[in-house]
Amino acid sequence: MPTGVGGEPLSGERRFELLVNSVHDYAIYMLDPHGIVTSWNPGVQRFKGYTAAEIIGQHFSRFYTDDDQRAGVPQRALSIASIEGKFEAEGWRVRKDGTRFWAHVIIDPIRDDTGKLIGFAKITRDVTERKQAQEALQQSEARFRLLVQGVIDYAIFMLDTTGHITNWNSGAQRMKGYAAEEIIGEHFSRFYTAEDRANGVPMQGLRTAEQTGKFETEGWRLRKDGTRFWASVVIDAIRDDNGRLVGFAKVTRDITERKLARKRWKKPVRHSSRRRRWKPWAN
Repeated sequence: MPTGVGGEPLSGERRFELLVNSVHDYAIYMLDPHGIVTSWNPGVQRFKGYTAAEIIGQHFSRFYTDDDQRAGVPQRALSIASIEGKFEAEGWRVRKDGTRFWAHVIIDPIRDDTGKLIGFAKITRDVTERKQAQEALQQSEARFRLLVQGVIDYAIFMLDTTGHITNWNSGAQRMKGYAAEEIIGEHFSRFYTAEDRANGVPMQGLRTAEQTGKFETEGWRLRKDGTRFWASVVIDAIRDDNGRLVGFAKVTRDITERKLARKRWKKPVRHSSRRRRWKPWAN
């Protein structure tokens, strides 16, 4: 059994107090039934800037923003914890120096053996860095969406693992003729000719992309109005951090003009060759 100064055994209460006081990454403290702070650990002082002497006996609402205080957020949190047995949320909290941090908060009601509410245990963690990382990711994703939507010369869209369309850019609408609300949820095979669908070409492309990471080809594709265009197609497999397939990115470009130009270029070459071949006979 752990012992204190002089070899005296430590009580369970004392051991718990030592445990709480050794935690620096979480603010752990007690409130009375009215929200008055009754205990304070080093983690709270580190997060909020108050010493125990400064804060014990004060109402915990001082850690909330002015807007939250006016909206009754602190008291509502205690009420929910008391009624439902737990309150959990994230939000801005205020330090002693007035700076803010984004907090993950849990409040648990503490009851005696008779079930009478005697206070609350409050655990707070500073998750500002996580929030900033999430916001940076959201901003990056928003910029990427704007970039993709701004591309009009390429059809860029996503497929789920079975080939159903999950998003649609302006370039895809311009190229294929479908609005997003018409095509999202439909299978991408509708862009292929009847012959290609009968031969299983659409799903062969997805299987190749899944197995090798990428599929690239050229071929005829169909617009909404039934007309055809010659397309350069790239399909990339999209996987999550665990390597699980979550879908496909599909990029299509209309290269019909290039194909027709190649065809026109080949014709005079064959004609010129024919004239050179018959020239000896002319002599």
